[in-house]
Amino acid sequence: MFNNIIGNEKNKNIIEKSIELNKFSHSYIFWGTEGIGKKMIAKELAKNILCLNKQEECTCKSCIEFNSNNNPDFQIIEPIDSKIKIEQIREMQRKIAEKPIISDKKVYIIDDAEEMTTEAQNCLLKTLEEPPEYITIILICSNENNLLSTIKSRCTRMYFEPINEKELRKYLEQNYSNEDISNDLIDLAQGSIGKIIKLNQNKNIYENIENILLNMQDKDIIEIVKMAKEIYETKEEINSILEYINIILLKLCKKNKKYIKCIEIVEETKKRLKANSNYDMCIDNMLFNMTFIIHN
Repeated sequence: MFNNIIGNEKNKNIIEKSIELNKFSHSYIFWGTEGIGKKMIAKELAKNILCLNKQEECTCKSCIEFNSNNNPDFQIIEPIDSKIKIEQIREMQRKIAEKPIISDKKVYIIDDAEEMTTEAQNCLLKTLEEPPEYITIILICSNENNLLSTIKSRCTRMYFEPINEKELRKYLEQNYSNEDISNDLIDLAQGSIGKIIKLNQNKNIYENIENILLNMQDKDIIEIVKMAKEIYETKEEINSILEYINIILLKLCKKNKKYIKCIEIVEETKKRLKANSNYDMCIDNMLFNMTFIIHN
């Protein structure tokens, strides 16, 4: 059932047992780092809950409609403008109140559930407290702490672990055998297949960043700023970029303890960006201070 999904064997076995016994919770929380297969597993679970024949490789009407994204008994709720608002939950509740059309069940997935506003979460509680017998709701999130405790207490919670390095490397060998993916990028992925795929798409940026750091002692600040053009232009990737900078700096610390101070500068830059300080000024300040430390 989950042959194409790597890792989290324990959770997959639990779900397969539930399918075998045809016993499901009314509500689940699938939580863990991004890009490790939570949504894929949630969709497989949803498909099997709705299946009319309860068998693999099924061609029942429900499965056919599910595979073509047209099953009226299934829906995924996702953030709009980075938030899941109360109106979306209310609309979901209106649809939940309607009886299933194809199957005898209905399944709703709330993706990035931690992005629900407090109002949306409180609204969802009404359904979680008294769910119709035919409904299953699956909340998918990376940060469970952003969910209300009252939400968590009413759901079956399943933690999804990062993919271990051996499985991650095996996946890369099978799918990217012709590409050279550095150990540093693998470290940065932190056990997330989704993240390593995204990082590999921007591999040139990270290679350039490593080149800057390895040659910083031989460049002046003007040259470094020119080399760092991609950092200024890739604002949406800055969290990963700063983490990658620290990975390289940690390696450089073994040769020169000055780089420890550079790590502190990167951490301070993270705090400033989180506080919504001017982006370009934060990067300017980081590069200038790191160059000063390395040159003195």
